[in-house]
Amino acid sequence: MSTPVMLTFDMDAELLWTARDPAGASKPVWLSQGHYGPKVGLPRILALLKRYEVAATFFVPGLVVERYPAEIESILDAGIVIEHHSYTHEWSENLGPDAELEEFQKGWDAIVKATGREPRGWRSPAGELTADSVRHLEQFGMTFSSNLFDSDTAHLLADQGRMTSIVELPFGWVLDDAPFFMYSNRLPGRTMSAPSAVAESWIREYDGISQEEGTHYLLAMHPQVIGRASRMWALEETVKHILEAGTGEFVSCAEYADRVRPALLTEAGLGS
Repeated sequence: MSTPVMLTFDMDAELLWTARDPAGASKPVWLSQGHYGPKVGLPRILALLKRYEVAATFFVPGLVVERYPAEIESILDAGIVIEHHSYTHEWSENLGPDAELEEFQKGWDAIVKATGREPRGWRSPAGELTADSVRHLEQFGMTFSSNLFDSDTAHLLADQGRMTSIVELPFGWVLDDAPFFMYSNRLPGRTMSAPSAVAESWIREYDGISQEEGTHYLLAMHPQVIGRASRMWALEETVKHILEAGTGEFVSCAEYADRVRPALLTEAGLGS
């Protein structure tokens, strides 16, 4: 059986930086790091996906959806869906329950208005959940989440001991481009990895995961990070390796979540 492969892209644009430091809104160089993603990285990513005819999923904050309509349209024209990634990308743990709910609502509204489709999945900004996040996911009818690092296998998302019907699609930092590549003079201690080292890490991770039953392979990337020409090489080498191995199947997150949900619900005694 083929290993499901999910290529995911968090297109945060300048919000990746202003969420870290609101004062960054007045720093042109700081912001320009984010602008690179939609303007330069995104076309390269879409070209690669078209060249190899592979599926992908984009998680986009609502404010980015509003600020970059032409770029959002290019994603939709490529037949790729846009999923929920908050509104301002402000870190969830810095918000109270009401503010987090407002982020959900405004992000939801922006995506529905721009795409005509209700998002079905959610990825948290800054990679963390709060005590209220899962409840918000249920309120908005989300069918999948991709946030946890607890497995290489899809499972149902739990909320403080209570099992939900939301499918969690886990990944890990080794399958994220940011720990390898994200750098700024405002982030002390950061170093950049060679693209060859990242390609080796991602390929070896795939080779290991694909030998096990019931697993999936999910890469989490950012157009402003992976979209540099040298780093696109690392992604392309990974895609080529998977295609040449003939053991992977590229799918969207929503498609895979739909595929595994019935069995997971039955296993959990929640019906179908």
